[in-house]
Order: sequence, then C-alpha cells, then structure tokens
Amino acid sequence: MTRVGFYVVQTGDQGQRLHVAARLADKAFQQGHKIYINAPNESQARELDQLLWSFRPSSFLPHALEGEEHSHNIAIGWGQTPGSHNDLLINLNLEIPKFFSRFNRVAEVVTQDPASLGALRKSWAFYKERGYQLEKHDLKV
Repeated sequence: MTRVGFYVVQTGDQGQRLHVAARLADKAFQQGHKIYINAPNESQARELDQLLWSFRPSSFLPHALEGEEHSHNIAIGWGQTPGSHNDLLINLNLEIPKFFSRFNRVAEVVTQDPASLGALRKSWAFYKERGYQLEKHDLKV
C-alpha cells in the first residue's frame, strides 16, 4: 500500500514548495528512486524544471517535463498520466491526483499559507480514512 509523507515547512511562502520539492527529489534520486513531480500547472512545472538545473551546483538531477526525452529518472508534469513512473510521487498540487495510488510513496509539501494548510488537512483526512500509512516530517527552510 502507498505510504504518504507530509513535509511541513514553517513558512507561509508558497515559493518554498518548489525548493522543498527540489530537496526531496535530490535526496530520493541519490537513493535510487524514480520520481514524478506533479505541479499544479504548466507554468510551475517549467519553473521547477529551471530550478532543478541550478538547485545544487555540486549535483546533477537528470530530469525533463513529462513526455520529453530524459524524463525516465525525474519527470515533471501538471496533471498528465505519469507514464511509467510508480515509485515516488512528489505532489505540489493542492488536490490529490487520481493516479496517486499507483505509487509506492507520495510526498505532500505543506507550507503555512491558509490555502495550503486547508487543502492538505483535507488530504491528510482523505488518506487516513482510507487506511494509508501517514508520516509527518517537519523541515527547516
């Protein structure tokens, strides 16, 4: 069954969501995971694509937008079906994607802005009511 982790950042800055996603992707990739990052829209997906090129000068994260060449390690989409990915889903959308249960793990990124908190509290309840294993991780920015 899918394991769900909520990564909580103690800031209201929604821009931190992308940086947390980049940190999670970096760590997961170093551990050998295949990653699908679900952005809320194409604009944010492209912003994250740029961030991953410059996120950490000492590392390289092979990635691409979903459907493009080189998206087999880390793919960034905005609601598309995640191709062959089923290992780790980093969800930046405030709604749970329909395809979440095909993944071994789901990472939900939580910032302290009212929209994020409200939506992700509902997500926590959704996962809990259905019996998914939940984890909470407090992160420092």
